[in-house]
Amino acid sequence: MSGHTLATVLFLAFVALTLGITFWASRNTKTAADYYAGGRSFTGAQNGLAIGGDYMSAASFLGIAGMIALSGYDGFLYSIGFLVAWLVALLLVAELMRNSGKFTMADVLAFRMSPRPVRTAAGVSTITVSIFYLIAQMVGAGALVGLLLGITDTAGKNWVLVGVGVLMIIYVVFGGMKGTTWVQIVKAVLLMSGAGLITILVLAKYGFNLSALLEAAGTATGKGDAITVPGLKYGTEAQGLMGKIDLISLGLALVLGTAGLPHILIRFYTVPTAKDARKSVLWGIGIIGTFYLFTLVLGFGAAALVKIPATDTSGNTAAPQLAEAIGADFLGETGGIILLALIGAVAFATILAVVAGLTLASSSSFAHDLYAHVFKRGNTTEREEVLVARISAFVIGAVAIALGILAQGQNVAFLVALAFAVAASGNLPAILYSLFWKRFNTTGAVSAIYGGLISCLIMVIFSPVVSGGKAALFKDADFVLWNLSNPGIISIPLGFFFGWLGTVLSKEYNSGKWAEIEVRSLTGIGAEQATKH
Repeated sequence: MSGHTLATVLFLAFVALTLGITFWASRNTKTAADYYAGGRSFTGAQNGLAIGGDYMSAASFLGIAGMIALSGYDGFLYSIGFLVAWLVALLLVAELMRNSGKFTMADVLAFRMSPRPVRTAAGVSTITVSIFYLIAQMVGAGALVGLLLGITDTAGKNWVLVGVGVLMIIYVVFGGMKGTTWVQIVKAVLLMSGAGLITILVLAKYGFNLSALLEAAGTATGKGDAITVPGLKYGTEAQGLMGKIDLISLGLALVLGTAGLPHILIRFYTVPTAKDARKSVLWGIGIIGTFYLFTLVLGFGAAALVKIPATDTSGNTAAPQLAEAIGADFLGETGGIILLALIGAVAFATILAVVAGLTLASSSSFAHDLYAHVFKRGNTTEREEVLVARISAFVIGAVAIALGILAQGQNVAFLVALAFAVAASGNLPAILYSLFWKRFNTTGAVSAIYGGLISCLIMVIFSPVVSGGKAALFKDADFVLWNLSNPGIISIPLGFFFGWLGTVLSKEYNSGKWAEIEVRSLTGIGAEQATKH
């Protein structure tokens, strides 16, 4: 059996398993709480695995490994940033969000403010961040299929993206949060097993000596010791001061972005208590931290053992290529084919699970925040709300497919970093102000979300990411106004500034509601009543 055929068989087996889980979950999804929060029936350990499954995306597995293979130390910065971000989520967001909200981020923001403008802003921001993230997963799917199934033409890859989009819509429409969570748990176990196996094989090849691996990577790439020190990609002499600012900007977005990601925030509502929310984050940190240590070996292993083709300037195929090379090294050509097929199927599982979570977050926000509370002013039934969520999943899936086709060729880790920047600029200021600043009000919340979101998008549109170079989204256009690829260093402070400015310019202040949400967020008293109404 060829590698292409075996990869296809393994992937179809995973699809069959997850579709079975989805249809099983659909039989147990009857209420809005079932669809949005899985009936709040998951334990801390189960939700921790699901958080890991949701977070370890194509960016983590394909993008970071490729970044490290091409840029050495600078690529590992993504692993460090993505992991450290969880400390922010644990200490500032997880328990407080679980105690204060119901289904979405907007539930927390709207509690003591005028609900319609705040929910509108939160819904727009949620959908924007989710689509940025979805684009990265779609690009990863295209790169992976091209390698595994031998599809090199653009039309073939486009059809693959359509297939991935259809599957994710099925997961969300039928399974809701319960089905999506179990898919993410299965995927997390498979990904940790596959990445762990390759890590052990690579280390075994070099006598479990990390220094020998790093030396081999430097020799194979011709970069020598430079591959283990900063400066290959960010903050180089050629980039000058702007390169150093870009690096700081990237770090800010990675560390602060997780606490504002909608598909991560809604995971805290799937557990029954705040204690379980804390426990799930601790489980998540353990799983994610272990995985990012694996990426160090995967990336440098790919640099040492794989010649990444010139056509793959993003490095997204480095991990699957490494699987084939190390498998062949230990088990012969057949072993290489088997390991390539296994890792390819796991990577596909990764993409499918993450896009399902993202689509669920954005469709839930549209139905619960925009449709039910803004358009219908709360005059809607749970059945109608869930129906709208399912319909919106189709629309969001179609948009993700179209944008994914457009963005093929970009590094998926970099695309996810942009999603983190948008989340940190618009969502995080509003969340932190709402939880910790008693003077915060409706004008401040709307200003923080729109101010951070719009400033971030403007910075991205007129940056080298979109135009002005071979790696840009529009290669033949040039409307660059600044050489800052990562907008966080400007857009994140602007989000906080606009939130402060909007608050002090408005006289609105509800001391009673502030007292209530402060007690609820810190103690959990009243949280159960909030989930029942």
